Amino acid sequence: MGTYGMGSDDDRAVNALRHGLDRGMLLIDTAEMYGSGHSEEVVSRAVEGRRDSVFVASKVSPSHFAYDDVLRSAQKSLKRLRLKQMDLYQLHWPNPSIPISETMRAMEKLANDGLTRYVGVSNFSIAQMQEAQKALSKNRIVSNQVEYSLLERSIEKDLLLYCQKEGVTVIAYSPLGQGKMPKGRGAAFDILDKVAEKLGKSRNQVALNWLLHQESVVVIPKAVRKEHLAENAESCGWRLDNSDYELVGNAFPRVF
Repeated sequence: MGTYGMGSDDDRAVNALRHGLDRGMLLIDTAEMYGSGHSEEVVSRAVEGRRDSVFVASKVSPSHFAYDDVLRSAQKSLKRLRLKQMDLYQLHWPNPSIPISETMRAMEKLANDGLTRYVGVSNFSIAQMQEAQKALSKNRIVSNQVEYSLLERSIEKDLLLYCQKEGVTVIAYSPLGQGKMPKGRGAAFDILDKVAEKLGKSRNQVALNWLLHQESVVVIPKAVRKEHLAENAESCGWRLDNSDYELVGNAFPRVF
């Protein structure tokens, strides 16, 4: 579950996240940038009493990529999350003004000290991932969080294949096209709806399952309404057959 934009109604957001956890969506992604850290506080309430079953991921802002700033940001995030350890700590966006070797040295210290289980990046190109990985002495970059949906497939040009070859998980944000998927019209959406009708699924469920068809991809849709959370949760546990996967994929052409 993604949490960008959550926090204007704390109780509603907490209840939504808990409902999602009850439905089996056990990865929650947040960031110090979201609501100036308030999103992390919302997540802390949602995971209270069930920490062992939840995978908590957060992100450090590019403006905090200097060595000491990374360490301070992580400590502040842990305090807001009320955790001793994050499962995944990610660089939110590249920052060419600070040497990536300095930033990754701090990330490696956090991993070595047990403050994060895994190190990840977000919105990084292949070259940026390679440079970041080269700066690590023993830890591996396990994930790259990027925008990916039927409506935004630019990572298929080269980044997706690279991540698959390197064993890096792609965490797809905005997997429903920044909210455009439910409202879309046209020939491609007609095909999507026909496949959904045949399978007894919703348009959104097919769109999410299309992404999940690839083992290296996970999705983090955001929702606060219980019916939307239930819909998202039911996008997994089944699999598009190859013909439907290709039919849907061909309906939404890649634009590089």
